[in-house]
Amino acid sequence: MVEKIGSFDVAIIGGGPGGYVAAIRAGQLGLNTVLIEKDPLPGGTCLHRGCIPTKALLQSAHVLDTARESSYFGIKIPQAEVDVPAVLSFQKRVVTKNAKGVQFLLKKNGITTVHGIGRLDGLNTIRVVTDESTEKLIEAKHIIIATGSVPTKPGFLDFSSPYIITSDEALRLDHVPSKVVVLGAGAVGSEFASILRSFGSEVILVEMLDRLLPVEDQECSEELMRAFKKRGIESRVSTRLEKATPTDSGVQILLKSEDGKEETIDADLLLCAVGRKPVTDSLKLDQVGIKTDRGFIPVQPNQSTSRPHIYAIGDIVLGTAQLAHVASAEGVIAVESIHGMHTQPIRNDRVPNATYCHPEVASVGLTEQAAKEAGHDTKVSKFPLAALGKAGIIGKGIPGFFKIVADAKYGEILGVHIIGPHATDLISEGCAILGLEGTAEDLAHVIHPHPTLGEGMMEAAHGLVGGAIHM
Repeated sequence: MVEKIGSFDVAIIGGGPGGYVAAIRAGQLGLNTVLIEKDPLPGGTCLHRGCIPTKALLQSAHVLDTARESSYFGIKIPQAEVDVPAVLSFQKRVVTKNAKGVQFLLKKNGITTVHGIGRLDGLNTIRVVTDESTEKLIEAKHIIIATGSVPTKPGFLDFSSPYIITSDEALRLDHVPSKVVVLGAGAVGSEFASILRSFGSEVILVEMLDRLLPVEDQECSEELMRAFKKRGIESRVSTRLEKATPTDSGVQILLKSEDGKEETIDADLLLCAVGRKPVTDSLKLDQVGIKTDRGFIPVQPNQSTSRPHIYAIGDIVLGTAQLAHVASAEGVIAVESIHGMHTQPIRNDRVPNATYCHPEVASVGLTEQAAKEAGHDTKVSKFPLAALGKAGIIGKGIPGFFKIVADAKYGEILGVHIIGPHATDLISEGCAILGLEGTAEDLAHVIHPHPTLGEGMMEAAHGLVGGAIHM
């Protein structure tokens, strides 16, 4: 049975951080809007299978680590241990609360929501298949595609085995495996390596490139590897996974390093975290003349596709960073463009990265190497967190630093890189200073509260204009 449910100004396929933010903004602007989402509650991958549940696990891991180190603070805790069912219960509560919050915001802004899987059925028509196998037709003047991504599953790995998993399954693990190999040392792989090590697993992190977090500044990658080594996480960089053979109780893994040396590892689990692929195959984009590149959709600066009334946002966009905050920003741009407002396109060199492992890593702007390759004459300042008064208060042997990359002639700050506790919160100041095109001198003159970790940003700026005070 096919049901026609009306005509809208805007129809959005996908209720993740791109789609639901676009819907809310459209509602604020008075546009009659429908949001189509396959999950029972909105939020998409970020809320249900990504950002939020992962960070809940990381918080549990952080509490466990802090409890184990409690004697440093003069607190006696007999023995801290992980309770996996309770951790998963906490994770579920966090996810549900956030999802219901999004649901409330959609209702508050007058958004019609339709549960099902949507695809294009014409230039202005969306066909939605519901759980009851009924179909609904939606007409819309403008369409925003926000279908997100799923974990990449390399063909040489047997994902039918319960011992070879992606991040989706890792979020639902009901036990702590004894030995885990994590394939891919990007943000996802590094975060799960950190979680599993805190919970008690032996962890080997494998990366084909020559360092952990390859998108980050070289010195941050090196500092993270040192910190991971101190925590007992083994890193195998410049190393390929040649073969993974499931066994009755785990998986046998063959690694090959750049110099040709081979290593065989018997593990309880292989967690594959080598990237994500766009969910566009089922959209029938070819029927409306929208071409894709490896599944990704090319867009204009206002997020419109080759069909001007059809927009694409988030992980499906060609050349965009697959980050929730980017999807949200693109959603706002798309809707405001539909409404006829002036919009500012995303600047890729202003998009912050945030990795929530222990220690955290965050950055915005150009790395030192990228700045040099772009032709900048640079000057660089680093300030260690250990030199801050707050560092000794929050823990023992705090690793990390603030690093600022600036233009040597005018002092404009080109990049900010942080590794250490709360780096993912502290980077927001870097986002602001880059967005305002501030200089090292501007930042050095901004008074920061004491004692805080944020003083490290000020000290690093002082290092560019005359010398850090506390070093």
